[in-house]
Amino acid sequence: MSPQPPQPPFATALLAGGIAGTTVDLSLFPLDTLKTRLQSHAGFFPSGGFRGIYRGVGSAVVGSAPGAAFFFCTYEGVKGALSARRLARGELDPVHSTGAEAGGTWEAPLEHMLAASLGEVAACAVRVPTEVVKQRAQAGLHGGSSAAALGAILSQFSTVGFAGVWRELYRGWGITVMREVPFTVIQFPLWEALKSWGRRRKVASGSVEVSAGESALYGSVSGAIAAGVTTPLDVLKTRVMLSKEREKVFTVLTDLLRSHGIRPFFAGIGPRVMWISAGGAIFLGSYQWAVNALQGNVI
Repeated sequence: MSPQPPQPPFATALLAGGIAGTTVDLSLFPLDTLKTRLQSHAGFFPSGGFRGIYRGVGSAVVGSAPGAAFFFCTYEGVKGALSARRLARGELDPVHSTGAEAGGTWEAPLEHMLAASLGEVAACAVRVPTEVVKQRAQAGLHGGSSAAALGAILSQFSTVGFAGVWRELYRGWGITVMREVPFTVIQFPLWEALKSWGRRRKVASGSVEVSAGESALYGSVSGAIAAGVTTPLDVLKTRVMLSKEREKVFTVLTDLLRSHGIRPFFAGIGPRVMWISAGGAIFLGSYQWAVNALQGNVI
């Protein structure tokens, strides 16, 4: 059994999440741009190639902090509530007390999966509109800037009304959630399991939490695995968001399979795995650093 650190309070998760989200998005924006252009309908070079790799950075700056803050507040809150419920049940039920106190062989990972899934749904409320604007700017649409891409969407108000603009800003909501939930269901239980392993190795030192560097390493490994597995969903999300007309995910899926087979579903897998592996290190490393600093954890 590994010692458990105190649950980060709401304010800590909010601030640490905002710091982590901004840090990772600004650090790795060029790789994200290259990945988006590799997956676009037009192709890599017609979408801009290696030119203007910071197009759309404005929308990323606006959406990074609140999106990540929403995620970690929801994730830590749900995880803490489920863990407390499990531990309380173990105290009341001696038959299950050993498994509950030890974190459970299967219950804890399921709790992490559920908490991460709900966290992603909350984050997507902020992330999807900024992602739509960002990817259109990255692909060189509407002049190649975040302001121009947002302006093009808002200019449709006179013809489609508020509801139409809202639907355009949230285009790809379904496929984004379909991509992010499986991704986090893979990444976060792996990250938490590796952190628990790291804590067990440090019991003799009296530390109850991993360092930012250890969290970064674990985040990189878990992120790379999750990125590779979910690349096909990422390709579908990019195609839906960049299509000139609104298209259903199933239509995009069948058209790709009919015209090109399986290969396009793994377009950009190299940059995506590199980007998210590095991003997992920066994101979860900086989050852990901020949590440790704010809670005064001695590593």
